Amino acid sequence: MLNHEITSIVGKNKVRKRLGRGSGSGHGKTCGRGHKGAGSRAGATSLTLCEGGQMPLFRRLPKQGFSNYQFAKRCQIVNVSQLERFDDGAEVTVEQLSDAGLISGSGGKVKILGKGELSKKLCVSAHKFSRSAEEKIAASGGTAKVI
Repeated sequence: MLNHEITSIVGKNKVRKRLGRGSGSGHGKTCGRGHKGAGSRAGATSLTLCEGGQMPLFRRLPKQGFSNYQFAKRCQIVNVSQLERFDDGAEVTVEQLSDAGLISGSGGKVKILGKGELSKKLCVSAHKFSRSAEEKIAASGGTAKVI
């Protein structure tokens, strides 16, 4: 057996700590709980935030910054180049984008961005358009309709 074969086996199944099985086991008598007090008794728990009179960590650290996560308006993004898969003269809606697999579900808002080129005349309906996307759709003869 080689060294790299042993290391994959060692530590795979951790041996359970057997408490109260005599002093020879190293976990006899008080079973690692110490003497007396709530911590030695069953059902004892301690709050992580309570540090026994010491100023708690969350109060010692400075508060700074701002998170816009809960206020951000999220949109699913589709690029103009991805609209090439639709037929010339087709009307592209949010449902059709979902059916084509370009967005996940038809519940969220959709924004069309201007990356890539568009050679087909399409009538695209979405919640938002970037300026370059509107220009490219109009240049190919199509229309961009905001829902």
